[in-house]
Amino acid sequence: QVRLVESGGDLVQPGGSLRLSCAASGSIFRIDTMGWHRQAPGKARELVATITRGGSTTYADSVKGRFTISRDNAEKTVYLQMNSLQFEDTATYYCDVIVATRNYWGQGTQVTVSS
Repeated sequence: QVRLVESGGDLVQPGGSLRLSCAASGSIFRIDTMGWHRQAPGKARELVATITRGGSTTYADSVKGRFTISRDNAEKTVYLQMNSLQFEDTATYYCDVIVATRNYWGQGTQVTVSS
C-alpha cells in the first residue's frame, strides 16, 4: 500500500505564498508521475500541476507563472510552491502519485485565500 500525507495548507492573504508538501510512504519501489489537484466548494476537481520522474512539468493555465511543482525522488516527496495567491486559488489541494500504473491520492490540505 501507498500512503500520502499532505501538509502546508493555511489561511493566507491575496498576494501571499504557501508551499505544500506531500510525502509518500509504504511499499514503493518507484514513483512515476506526481501531481497536485484541487477542488473548490461546488466545483469539480481540477488538475493543477504534474511532474514526471525525470522532472518534466505541466501546469494548468490558471497557475502558470505563479505555481511551481518540484519533487525529491529520494525522499518520495512532491512540493507545490504557490506564489501570488488569489481568491480563486481557495480549495482543498490533493496530491496524487502513480506507482506501478496505480493512482494513489492523499487526503487533502486546505488552502484559503482571504483578506
